[in-house]
Amino acid sequence: MARRRKSKAGQEEEFFKALAAMAMLGGTVGAYSLTKSWQASLVVGFLGVVGVIVLMISIERKRAERLKRSGIGQIDKMEGVQFEQYLGHLFRSQGYKAEVTRAAGDFGADLVLSKNGRRIVVQAKRYSKNVGLKAVQEVQGARAHYKASEAWVVTNSKFTQQAFQLARSNGVRLIGREELVEMLLQMKERMSPSKKVSTSTKTSA
Repeated sequence: MARRRKSKAGQEEEFFKALAAMAMLGGTVGAYSLTKSWQASLVVGFLGVVGVIVLMISIERKRAERLKRSGIGQIDKMEGVQFEQYLGHLFRSQGYKAEVTRAAGDFGADLVLSKNGRRIVVQAKRYSKNVGLKAVQEVQGARAHYKASEAWVVTNSKFTQQAFQLARSNGVRLIGREELVEMLLQMKERMSPSKKVSTSTKTSA
């Protein structure tokens, strides 16, 4: 449940490095086999690499636009309590009943969610650094205290390797920055005026 994997950005970076190498090698060898000229072959290989770089820049721009649209930049500037309240709003948009617990004496849970008979405790971490073991330990304790069936840790950042290992062995779900961004985009799409107009039109029809 909490297995660690390379981020999408990291996977894409490795893919494009391999693609650039293939473009350079394949273009050079292919051009030489046709022209028997190393000079022409190197030019073709270089152009292949340039093409890959242009593609990388284009994808990076789209990623930046996606992050801006999600509003994650504003979340990065929030105080902890603001982040908890915002997560309550986010999970309500997904159909959960969300209760933000008291700031003091929350027993390790910042939110308690319920939906379809499921009870979930959530530890919210608005961090500028990676979230470690403590958050997983706290939410695991909160699961027993609140008699919840699931325990989640949600952050605008990432998790340490130790946090992943402990979460895996305790069945704790870790929601990091990339998954949070995806949730934010889905919420904004559901709440967009065009979506509401389309829904109301179908209902009246």
